[in-house]
Amino acid sequence: MLDDFLIRAGLAGVGVAGATGPLGVFVVWRRMAYFGDATAHAAILGVALALAVDLPIATGTLLVAGAMALTVAGLTGRGWAADTVLGVAAHGALAVGLVAISFVQGVRLDLQSYLFGDILAVSRGDIAFVWGGALVVAGLIAWRWNRLLLSTVNTDLAQAAGIRPGREALVLTIALALVVALSLKIVGALLISALLIIPAAAARPLARSPEQMVAGATAIGAVSALGGLWASAHWDTPAGPSIVSAAVAIFALTVVAGRLRR
Repeated sequence: MLDDFLIRAGLAGVGVAGATGPLGVFVVWRRMAYFGDATAHAAILGVALALAVDLPIATGTLLVAGAMALTVAGLTGRGWAADTVLGVAAHGALAVGLVAISFVQGVRLDLQSYLFGDILAVSRGDIAFVWGGALVVAGLIAWRWNRLLLSTVNTDLAQAAGIRPGREALVLTIALALVVALSLKIVGALLISALLIIPAAAARPLARSPEQMVAGATAIGAVSALGGLWASAHWDTPAGPSIVSAAVAIFALTVVAGRLRR
């Protein structure tokens, strides 16, 4: 019989995979990996804000991650060099967040759980939050699928079809902020972008269509979460890094399988 906390962790991990799979493929196609890092690091600042004003951690994380994503998108849209803006945002947000947490009085905080995740400590409320957020993200991607896909493949063609690529980029930005808030407790701020990118990259060599890549990324994310939890339980390893390690192993296998199919 599985322990109750492992069942809760498995449900949370599969729920996060449901959100990171569909969004991760767009992060890979649009080469937004570092954008995900900047948003994820801003989550630590969100934790400090939530503790300072007595908000739920998820609410503070979502607000600050969303503000950071919009700021980065706005500055790069005004001609700022993307690598410079993202470098300042990622490292600055993480550093300011760590400093801000040190000023919060009267709170005993396990900072490591926010940096590296603590999926084994999720509650039933956390699971409801993760699955609710995943359904919102999946619904948002499904609703905007054709517009998002055309804007990603060819912006000129999208504009000719009456689609506004900037608005679709904003939809992705909002979804990315929500995924960061969902994933913070599962894999932590330092590994969130890995859960976005690696399953999508692993699905790419085997997918024959964008829809297959979304389904593959979601499935690989779920298998990685369950496999990482199994490894953590059997070898007493950290759960969040174990999940990412499982995803890396699957990525290596799919790359080899993709080459053999050619």
